[in-house]
Amino acid sequence: MPAKSGRLQVQKTYKLFIGGKFVRGENGCVLAARGKANTHLANFCRASKKDFRDAVVAARSAFPNWSKQSAYLRGQILYRAAEMLEMRRGELQNEIARSNNNSVSSSETTLSIDRLVHFAGWTDKFTQVFGAVNPVASSHFNFTIPEPTGVVAVICPDDPPLLAFVSLVMPVILSGNCAIVVASETKPLPALTFSEIIATSDVPAGVINVLAGDRAELAPHIASHMDVNAIVDGSGDAKIGQQLQRGGELNLKRYARRQLSDREWRGDAGENPYWILDTIEMKTAWHPIGL
Repeated sequence: MPAKSGRLQVQKTYKLFIGGKFVRGENGCVLAARGKANTHLANFCRASKKDFRDAVVAARSAFPNWSKQSAYLRGQILYRAAEMLEMRRGELQNEIARSNNNSVSSSETTLSIDRLVHFAGWTDKFTQVFGAVNPVASSHFNFTIPEPTGVVAVICPDDPPLLAFVSLVMPVILSGNCAIVVASETKPLPALTFSEIIATSDVPAGVINVLAGDRAELAPHIASHMDVNAIVDGSGDAKIGQQLQRGGELNLKRYARRQLSDREWRGDAGENPYWILDTIEMKTAWHPIGL
């Protein structure tokens, strides 16, 4: 029999990425991603409090293994993610272009790949740069060594949707932390597509968890959760920033603010290696000098 014409195309619903799996979300709600003239691009799942809590559990479970991996191995894993992003460059360019209402959008994808490679190179260098051998008045060696702080919540700005995601998340995880990332609220599709690259790369499940939805809805849960150790806030929303800081005061979360313009995200400010310091703890160890 001849093939039927006018078949219905299978429409993609973009899922949340939690613990290495794509989930629709506990509440079953979806939101519409909009493009030019309010055109409907696709549906994506809306994260709830329960989804955030599940992401924290996944990140905490992944933390012991990820933090114990060698710096060299973490660098190789992140470089592999850059390779995967390079291979799917065209797909990401399309996602960014239709989210930004542009016909061509190659620069952000290229910058994202380069930014990923840049931070992959820091995995085996930040310890030497930020650590120290300290002079002491006794027969001991005294070392200060950076160690990951644990589970970090990352809130992304709306622009640039992919480059900011990479620029915020990589300094967090390269030291051994695990991340729960809230993608751009108005342009979530590039970040949710990038989670598919994470899933097929060598990044262990739970190291990066990607949520999408209403930042204002998730902010109080991020601020109050006792098993989140730090917050990196790139939302650019002063009200959300205050809410996150007030909640963090009660359980001593570290809070780092990243408020950059679109141009700054694309320049040297967006690849600042000192951002690594915001989600590491300094451990000092003494070792006796043998006679």
